[in-house]
Amino acid sequence: MNAITPVEGARPERETQIIAIYGKGGIGKSFTLANLSYMMAQQGKRVLLIGCDPKSDTTSLLFGGKACPTIIETSSKKKLAGEDISISDVCFKRDGVFAMELGGPEVGRGCGGRGIIHGFELLEKLGFHEWGFDYVLLDFLGDVVCGGFGLPIARDMCQKVIVVGSNDLQSLYVANNVCSAVEYFRKLGGNVGVAGLVINKDDGTGEAQAFAQSVGIPVLAAIPANEDIRRKSANYEIIGRPESAWGPLFAELGLAVAEAPPLHPTPLSPEGLLDLFKSQDVGRGVVLEPASFEDMCGRDAVTKPSLEIVYDG
Repeated sequence: MNAITPVEGARPERETQIIAIYGKGGIGKSFTLANLSYMMAQQGKRVLLIGCDPKSDTTSLLFGGKACPTIIETSSKKKLAGEDISISDVCFKRDGVFAMELGGPEVGRGCGGRGIIHGFELLEKLGFHEWGFDYVLLDFLGDVVCGGFGLPIARDMCQKVIVVGSNDLQSLYVANNVCSAVEYFRKLGGNVGVAGLVINKDDGTGEAQAFAQSVGIPVLAAIPANEDIRRKSANYEIIGRPESAWGPLFAELGLAVAEAPPLHPTPLSPEGLLDLFKSQDVGRGVVLEPASFEDMCGRDAVTKPSLEIVYDG
């Protein structure tokens, strides 16, 4: 196990902890964050949840399936109408949780990362740095590597990062990339660290646990692959309630997220990541066979003589 190295000044100095959550698309970040933010509010914390995914689905579970007007779309409509955007146009609350969606362009009509940058510019105009929250949770895609989605890490907009993954190669590949990004910007003078891994849909096979141990970050929670959780999540039902059977799990996660220090991870090489899995699970043993020009042209291809002129002596 690699030594866990905390970032200097590991405890966040600012009163508000800003935490960016990354993970592969579809891995369950929005599910995790909706229930986590709800539980943290029940624990007496002032929590703001910001969806930073162009799909704008981070807050859907929190609001029972209802779509939340996005900051980018609302701002555009207000601008066309000659009106100013206000907090009440884009921020909504439920049982103590405040939530909003940045939004993004329609498919094929713009850059999602640029939309994220524009969204944060609008947040600053709305007084983002003056708001009084204990925790601001940012939901980011981890398998999009452009600058906009790496904004919190690159610009020290958050103090720490949490990754959500499962016991599959693709989600851990994304988690490893996030760790690599954190280390890259740290070497450039950044201060963001990785607080830990949340394992979602845990089937007990152990690859995600092994990944966390290998890169030197703790597992903050393991949410089981459970039919009751799947069904309630599909019905937009919050399970992170104190009275719920899953309440204790999210209560412990809430405390872990609050207390976990930002750490320096040690990202794995591609080979090291593959080594977490059995060879038959990831298709190893395949030999690379070089292709020829004849292969590319078909079986009837004729090799043409070179037209290069060679001068003697």
